[in-house]
Amino acid sequence: MCTVVIDVNQPTRLLAVRDEDPQRAWDDLGAWWPEDYPGVIGIRDRRAGGAWMAVDPVTRRLAVLLNRADVLDLSEEQVHSRGSLALESVAGRSPQAPLAMHGFNLLEVAPDAARVLSWDGAELRETVVPDGVHMIAHDDLDDPQTARIAAWLPAFRAAAGSDHASATELSRWVDVLAESADLDKDDDRAIIRDNHVHGYPTMSLLYVVAEVSENSAQARSHVLDRPAHWD
Repeated sequence: MCTVVIDVNQPTRLLAVRDEDPQRAWDDLGAWWPEDYPGVIGIRDRRAGGAWMAVDPVTRRLAVLLNRADVLDLSEEQVHSRGSLALESVAGRSPQAPLAMHGFNLLEVAPDAARVLSWDGAELRETVVPDGVHMIAHDDLDDPQTARIAAWLPAFRAAAGSDHASATELSRWVDVLAESADLDKDDDRAIIRDNHVHGYPTMSLLYVVAEVSENSAQARSHVLDRPAHWD
């Protein structure tokens, strides 16, 4: 139940919050795949060896993976890990249906465009992300039925404002994220959240701010001292 805020512009910027089971081993932003994906940095899942987020500074591509519900009842024996999706995406190999995987939203960012590839276990859909500020979580882009999007998208858009300086916009977004953390961590409007009350063993572990332009792609992460708690 991760959350991403993105401003498609020149350059494109994003703020991504990762929710995962704190007991599942992972590694912070680094170049963890030197043989298969040289130069790529990302947040690595140790169990499957894949990435939640991947950034290739050479191709200037970024991809981040968010879970999405299946429309079919798929058993674990029928599916493969989704961990390769972000890594393959920044290498220029986007997923194609059919896919033996659970549902996902894969946000792909390039210097000239951004899109979301959504797989629900039966159909793969593409949604182009228009210019401006948008949010995505476990449903559709800017979905008003997602409580945290309905609650906070206006604030992120206001924080972007007319001043598109990198440090200014991203710092304002982090301020909005901090404000959202005043909510109880199990409030469905929360972005820094504990999903146990919603039936998932996942909690917010870190956030990443990133920028993709014609000249570069870069990201930096901030790991929370305690899962689901702002520090």
